[in-house]
Order: sequence, then structure tokens, then C-alpha cells
Amino acid sequence: MAKTPDVGRSSEGFLKVGTPAEIGPKDRVALVRKGNELFNQERYDAAKRVFLTVKYADGLIRLGDHYMAEGQTLEAFRMFWIAGDRRRIEEMAEKMAMVVRKWLHDDRKTE
Repeated sequence: MAKTPDVGRSSEGFLKVGTPAEIGPKDRVALVRKGNELFNQERYDAAKRVFLTVKYADGLIRLGDHYMAEGQTLEAFRMFWIAGDRRRIEEMAEKMAMVVRKWLHDDRKTE
């Protein structure tokens, strides 16, 4: 017997499903292609929804690179994190730690 998903409402009025439905391999391939088309058309929000739905790591990494180029560091970090790109996560975490260290060091100078 299939598990009944927990269905609620999001703040935008769309249905929010707690348990995602399984996507078959053929459907996943079609969705990845659609996500890539949307990305190439610079429709990044739509591509992100598709890539997140199918958990397409390469697309999420490309989105992360896009967000980095746009100066949206936290969204880039989020995409890399979801994609599981350990190298980029570690690089960004180190840079963030350096910023915090600088803030702490500068704060001590003003006391």
C-alpha cells in the first residue's frame, strides 16, 4: 500500500506535499532536459525548481556558479550544499570563516 502524502498549503497557495512522489527514469530525463532549457533561456528560478525536484546535482552546481557571479553568495552556497559539492562547500565555508574572524578582530580593535 502506497504511503499517503501529507498535503498542506504553502504561503503562495500551491499545494505542499510532505512526501515527494517517485519520479521514473524517463520522466527524470525529460525534466532534466527541460531544466537545462530553462537555464539556457536564463529562466533561473524555473530551472531551480526543476533541478531541486529531480535532485540534479550538475544543474544545481551551475545555478550555484550563476548565483556566485551575481553576488548572491548565500544562495550559491545553498545550491552547492544541496548538490553535495564538497569542494565548493569547503572553499566557501573557509571564506565565510575568514570574514567572521575579520569581524571579530575588527570588533576587538574598537573596544
